[in-house]
Amino acid sequence: MLSKYLDLLSEIVKSLTTTMKLEDSLKEILASFYHFIGMNRGTIYLYDSSSKTVSIVVSVGLTKSEVQRGIYKIGEGITGSVIQTGEPLIIPQVAEDSRFLNKTKSRKNRDNLSFICVPIKDKGKVIGALSADRKYETDHNLNNDLQLLTITTTIISHILNMYNLRELDRNNLIKENQILRSELQDKFKFSEIIGHSSPILEVLKLLSQVTQSNATVLIRGESGTGKELIANAIHYNSKRVNKPFIKVNCAAIPDSLLESELFGFEKGAFTGAFNSKPGKFEEADGGTIFLDEIGDFPLSTQVKLLRVLQAREVERIGGNKVRKLDIRVITATNKDLEQDMRDGNFREDLYYRINIFPIFLPSLRERKTDILLFAEHFLEKFSKENNKKIKSITTPAIDMLMSYHWPGNIREMENCMERAVLVCSSSSLTGNDLPPTLQFSDLKKNSSFTSMGDAVTNLEREMIIESLKRNHGSQRKSSKELDITERILGYKIKKYNIAPNIYTTK
Repeated sequence: MLSKYLDLLSEIVKSLTTTMKLEDSLKEILASFYHFIGMNRGTIYLYDSSSKTVSIVVSVGLTKSEVQRGIYKIGEGITGSVIQTGEPLIIPQVAEDSRFLNKTKSRKNRDNLSFICVPIKDKGKVIGALSADRKYETDHNLNNDLQLLTITTTIISHILNMYNLRELDRNNLIKENQILRSELQDKFKFSEIIGHSSPILEVLKLLSQVTQSNATVLIRGESGTGKELIANAIHYNSKRVNKPFIKVNCAAIPDSLLESELFGFEKGAFTGAFNSKPGKFEEADGGTIFLDEIGDFPLSTQVKLLRVLQAREVERIGGNKVRKLDIRVITATNKDLEQDMRDGNFREDLYYRINIFPIFLPSLRERKTDILLFAEHFLEKFSKENNKKIKSITTPAIDMLMSYHWPGNIREMENCMERAVLVCSSSSLTGNDLPPTLQFSDLKKNSSFTSMGDAVTNLEREMIIESLKRNHGSQRKSSKELDITERILGYKIKKYNIAPNIYTTK
């Protein structure tokens, strides 16, 4: 008998590692009682604190209608008493015990039937019960069965706790995913795209026209103009917002790996392919795939890409199964594709396939009126990230930002502002805080700034303007702040031709 008990416990532990579903794990445990030690029926009850009732959650040997009838109040019958007292009960012969109610009506003949019920506890609190019955045998020791069921309830308690934690984690992940998705939708709203210049307003108009369609979009523009931001805006404002959004930087993947990354491969397709792997197109099924830097595609891969775009189907490397796809394709490039076609580096048929709805992003040089908006946006962002209280940008610093040609566009602007915030030690960001490239650019533009003396003069003029701004145009307060006489301050205001409307508040 001892060997049977050990085999049963081994089977119970095995069920924990082979089954992921809670109900299946518990059913396997109950079924083991019958196979190893001859128990007829097994039931697991859980206590519902809201209704103050006990009901069957898993059973073996009971029909659906019998399970539905097995509901007990606290203290009612054997099961209700075990839940109430937290103590196990052994009924050697149920026909002789009036407490045995047989509410399930599953036992037609209660003669020669033994019944055992054991509480399930979690941290000392009764959360349910485990019961089983078997044929009565005068020479059988029911206490051994009781001990076995008591051990089993400890295991069941751990199972329930494990699944509750798993379900909690799952719900938290779902909630977190919903929050992140909501944040992404808010982040990539068209209203969040910075700019009021005519070129960017034209881009927003195009976005409003194409977002709700399934049309393939080609985003063109210099490096750093925000092509990925526009791709995000298209997806997160489309009908596919709750589906996958897969981004592929084609330039960052070696040519030898690009095909397998995009189309996937079957096991054994090449050396090192130990398992099958879906490609990026399959991962994006139902959603959107963003192919960044599509101009860097090798010609050999362009042919296969054309087929995917035309037929919306993909075939893994080393496989012969064609997989249908429901995807939206967004591409982007900073290259001159027309010149690449003339040079034979880009297929003409692929160009016409991706150029269905082109969107040209203007460079920062073409949207000068947006430069200050970006500067203030990044100032606020990085000041917050670095716990600094930088409230404004000085006029000379604004002049430098406006006069610079920004070859790296918005990405370069962001990097410059982050660096400027880090080195800034006052409440206003000055020209000296900006990177040297912007300061030298300003010096080159203004021929008067050709010496150290001119640079000092520029700094002096900047300090006077900012002091007057802080003091709302009061020369008396500014002269004290700058530690010069009011007469000298008036002289320098006239010398540097500082206009009153620069610092006078209305």
